[in-house]
Amino acid sequence: MSKDTRPIGIFDSGIGGLTVANAINRLLPNESIIYYGDSAHLPYGDKSADAIRFFSLRIAKFFIQQNCKIIVIACNSASSTAYDTLIDFFGEEIIFINVIDPLVNNVLDLGFKNVGVIATKATIATNVYQSKLRAGNPTIQVNQLATPLLVPMIEEGFHKNQVSHSIISNYLDRKEFANIEALLLACTHYPLIKNEIQEFVSDQIKVLDPNEACASQVKDTLIKYNIINRGDKLKKDLFYVSDFSPSFLETTKMFYGEQVDLQEALIWK
Repeated sequence: MSKDTRPIGIFDSGIGGLTVANAINRLLPNESIIYYGDSAHLPYGDKSADAIRFFSLRIAKFFIQQNCKIIVIACNSASSTAYDTLIDFFGEEIIFINVIDPLVNNVLDLGFKNVGVIATKATIATNVYQSKLRAGNPTIQVNQLATPLLVPMIEEGFHKNQVSHSIISNYLDRKEFANIEALLLACTHYPLIKNEIQEFVSDQIKVLDPNEACASQVKDTLIKYNIINRGDKLKKDLFYVSDFSPSFLETTKMFYGEQVDLQEALIWK
């Protein structure tokens, strides 16, 4: 029986990646997690590619020093910008999983021909989802829309009320989404309003959660490399940020589903 108790490292520019950590924790309850939110530099979407790569490399080095067995890039900006660089630097030492490829592969496996993608302005500007989907299926129709109000709406706690309904309906009531078969929630914040989005769109439209796809990919990878922990969970989950604030701590409960013990870890020296 495999009892690899080394932790899983998960990082994001801030708090959104906690929804990925929560999905992984629910699917793999025996695994220990180390989460790092780079709150001092959020959001990564406003940073240069070189800056994102630098931050990501330092965080990866921190995880390797913590003896992690796998690193999950729970950030769309870092996944699209720094994934290849991380593989180049540390690919022989540790396994990396980004948050984009599992969702893209899920869409391709399901054989959809017409999909919608909603994400932040930064993610949409990279065209990463459209490029990867069309690389896997050149005939797929991809309808993208930047939805910048959703992240602050979620972080301020506007769920299932007149404000959230108005914003969601304004974004999704577009002609380009009229004939889609699936809607990709291409931001780690968005699964928190997945049910509300599903209520707005047709029942025939499948709303795809990046966190569930990512968690499934983590499980498959741990099994593939025989590094899954099939024994008891022996280590405490750890949650770090690069800049601690009481407001960040308060918001963690919304994203992770429970209050966490948040610590500051400065890793830039």
